[in-house]
Amino acid sequence: MKKSIFLLLTLGYVSMALIYGQKTITGVVVSADDSRALPGVTVLAKGTSAGVITDANGNYSIQVPAGVNTLVFSFVGMETREVDITNQTEINISMSPVAMDLDEVVVVGYGPRSKRDLTGSISSISGEDMQQVPTTTFESALQGKTSGVLMTSTTGKLGEAFNIRVRGTNSITASNQPLYVVDGIIIANQDFGINTNQPMNPLITLDPNDIKSIQVLKDASASAIYGSRGANGVVIITTKSGRAGQKSRIDVGYSYSTRQPTNQIEMLNAAEYLELLGEAIENVDYWGDEYYGPGDGEQAIRDYFFWPRDTADTDWQALAFKDQAISHETYLNISGGNENSAYYAGLSYSDQEGLLIKNNLKRASGRINLDHKVNRFFDVSAKVNYAQTTLDRVADDNAFATPMQLIAQAPITPAYLEDGEPNPDAIYFNSLLAERYNKSQVITSRTMGSFQANLNIIPEVLKLTSLVGVDNFHQREEERQSPKTDDGQPAGNGTWRSVANNSLQFDNYLTLNKDFGKVHSLNVIAGMSFQQEDFSIGSIQAKTYPSDAFEDMAGASENSFFTSQKTQTTFLSYFATANYKLANRYLISGSYRMDGSSRFGEDSRFGNFYSFSGGWVVSEEDFMERLPWIFFLKPKASYGMTGNASIADYSYMNLVDAWHYTTETGFYASQIGRSDLRWEKTAQLDVGMDFGFLKNRISGEFDYYLKKTSDMLLNRAIPMSNGYISILENVGEMENEGFEFVLNATPVFGNFIWNVSFNITFNENVVTQLIEPITVDQSRVEEGQPIGFFYMPEYAGVDPDNGDALYYTETGETTNDYAEAEFRNVGSPHPDYYGGFINSFSYKGVALNVFFQFVQGNEIYRFQGIYTSNNAGGLDNQTIDQMERWQEPGDITDVPQARLGEDNGGRMSSRWIEDGSYIRLKDVSLSYTLPAKISRQFYVERIKVYVSGLNLWTITDFEGWDPEVTKTGTRQSQTQLNISQGVEYYATPQARGFTFGINVTL
Repeated sequence: MKKSIFLLLTLGYVSMALIYGQKTITGVVVSADDSRALPGVTVLAKGTSAGVITDANGNYSIQVPAGVNTLVFSFVGMETREVDITNQTEINISMSPVAMDLDEVVVVGYGPRSKRDLTGSISSISGEDMQQVPTTTFESALQGKTSGVLMTSTTGKLGEAFNIRVRGTNSITASNQPLYVVDGIIIANQDFGINTNQPMNPLITLDPNDIKSIQVLKDASASAIYGSRGANGVVIITTKSGRAGQKSRIDVGYSYSTRQPTNQIEMLNAAEYLELLGEAIENVDYWGDEYYGPGDGEQAIRDYFFWPRDTADTDWQALAFKDQAISHETYLNISGGNENSAYYAGLSYSDQEGLLIKNNLKRASGRINLDHKVNRFFDVSAKVNYAQTTLDRVADDNAFATPMQLIAQAPITPAYLEDGEPNPDAIYFNSLLAERYNKSQVITSRTMGSFQANLNIIPEVLKLTSLVGVDNFHQREEERQSPKTDDGQPAGNGTWRSVANNSLQFDNYLTLNKDFGKVHSLNVIAGMSFQQEDFSIGSIQAKTYPSDAFEDMAGASENSFFTSQKTQTTFLSYFATANYKLANRYLISGSYRMDGSSRFGEDSRFGNFYSFSGGWVVSEEDFMERLPWIFFLKPKASYGMTGNASIADYSYMNLVDAWHYTTETGFYASQIGRSDLRWEKTAQLDVGMDFGFLKNRISGEFDYYLKKTSDMLLNRAIPMSNGYISILENVGEMENEGFEFVLNATPVFGNFIWNVSFNITFNENVVTQLIEPITVDQSRVEEGQPIGFFYMPEYAGVDPDNGDALYYTETGETTNDYAEAEFRNVGSPHPDYYGGFINSFSYKGVALNVFFQFVQGNEIYRFQGIYTSNNAGGLDNQTIDQMERWQEPGDITDVPQARLGEDNGGRMSSRWIEDGSYIRLKDVSLSYTLPAKISRQFYVERIKVYVSGLNLWTITDFEGWDPEVTKTGTRQSQTQLNISQGVEYYATPQARGFTFGINVTL
């Protein structure tokens, strides 16, 4: 009995000692990037099993056993932290993201994969990265931030298309744009706009605020699962969803932006114009029917323009732009969930003013994403997005009605009359009249939706997925040209055009995930996909309006043109992919897809596409323990075949079309077909390495690739005596060879975090086989050369004896006779290399992001130089450098003698070929996130304010408006657009300016 009492007393004393030795630690865990509370963080007393998880507000409270002096904080994607708790009862900490999360999950087509286990080449952009610098189009987030992806803005106008090339140009006639997949749905990305203006961007309906991540599949291993449409790369967009068990969260944001053009060209003022043009008249001794002697040139100009002295000195270029282009954007997102359901809803509205007068864009968007787990065997999800945009357009760059051609007007003519009316008597049509009286508006409505059901046949092992998706795109265009404008003379014109493109997709596939012990891991996906796309268009043109007050078509008295068209395209596909992992280090993957398309004849309707790849996680090997500084090392290689079917519907068929003239309708043969027309194929080899050093504080990847395109789809020119101008055939081959390198680093100094990311891509394009050369204006395609190289005489400068323009002949001599000059390769629009450099700094709630983008080694043909930098060969105003013209024997200059109406160096030549290389401070942003304690005093979880700058600084030798543009003419075929690149012709420069904004989380 005494022994029992003694034991009880002893146990009691021990228990009391343990209890009194414990202590309670409380605190809050937040993100070091933005001070946002982190729920779900594991807080563990080191060396014990005692642990808790932070709540939705980042709060925790833990009982720490006696003798424990360290807490361990861990969270997926964040650096694990160990904190000394000696003599402390409250620990508030911030956690920083890891340099590269090897367990990051990326979407690669029909399912997610761990980045660690990937054997393909993929570039990723997260939604968080996109929100560091607000953007109105998601494509802008890819520019310079993803290796292997070259994005070029065709113009600084709002609503117009981007050129995106993934590892180079692959085709001459088919599209070179990548495939876009949003939440598993393949969406339309072709231009649906009227062919009398430049290509439009159909993707402006996507709201960047809704995007969770973007993955770009670049090599065959990654993109072959999309088979016939994966040759140009695949852009996979995943939108945001709520999280099961997440409390309701509301995000609200507003931004205000102001924009100006990045550059304006210095033109002649009135006095300089008079001097140069007068001299040009004197040098030819005559103008029209009059002859003028020395010193009479200025008087000749006055006589022609009826221009009295000192009445006008107009800066026409300034009139093309708004003083300040103001934009507003606001969004509201709500997300959350319970144990079995999750939801996300987003609303946004943006109102953007373009740089140019009368160019504006409005967008309203709404999205609802729902996920629900019915039971452990069945779950469903539904995603719906509706967006509407209203775009006010201006005329294309080749039209006198475009604001940018105001630059050509003579500065001695006034822009407006005394009554405020735009001057109708300028030397060219005054586009200020079009700005006041014309109308061009495009209203686009787009609905994207999907419903997905997952049947977990064997939970976490075997799953059947069925997905139904739609992409309904509707666009209405209305144009009205006043009789006061050159487009509307003599009595006014009107156009009404409606386009509908409706797509239905149906996928069914099985997914098997199975681990065999701890050594073998297998992932297999097999299924089918069906897609049908219905396109229709109707267009009416009318003329003769009684008054400008009548804007609708009903006000016209005469129907001048009408047309309509319907087409249908179907794809039927069967696919399979398998990924095998041995001992967590040896990786093997393969994929196969058989595609059938109605765009090809019955004999060639189906194509087979495949890939296989392998990787070796060397860092998992035992012998690597001797190199502890190597955290991750994975060599990889892949090879595969993908295709391109981006051609017009019914391209293989002989077609007859109808045409009407006055009251009669007739038929004509519109297309000669080829029943053996088949898929364009691209074989790609990729060899690379992923690495991480010093616990992944330094990480990166590099890849070498070789792409060979064969059976190119090409509209080959044929003699017009056949009744046709071209025939679509499989002819020619092309190669792209390149190298990509990405380096990331994350130095951390306590609460100060510095993220560095650098990427660079080298690419060389060459056409290896072609029946005969193809020339489109200044651009050419021929064997042994890159697609679209500049083909024209090479300018040799000015003869110092007489001021004549000189060109090189075939023998290398110079001549002043343009007919004797040799047409040759004088430059390439393709850069030698391109990339970007990002620095992100954060300290507690302060964050600074600085992004430089660069392009090197490409040439640009400054086409408008024929008119505006042509030593007064015409009446157009000239750039200031033309004042350096030749004037007397012995002058050394590159500007020939000014001779009005004579072709002294004014024809197409390398005189206007310029280096298009540049480095640009593309984005810079500074933000401050208030501490959580302060935010909660306003009953909100998080408040972030920021200011960002766009295109603030540029270094370039290019003398045009902007090196980041390229000409895209009207009525150009896909072949012409692919060939004619790197041309500036009155193109609107990019925008430069600032954005001020606030984001609030409730």
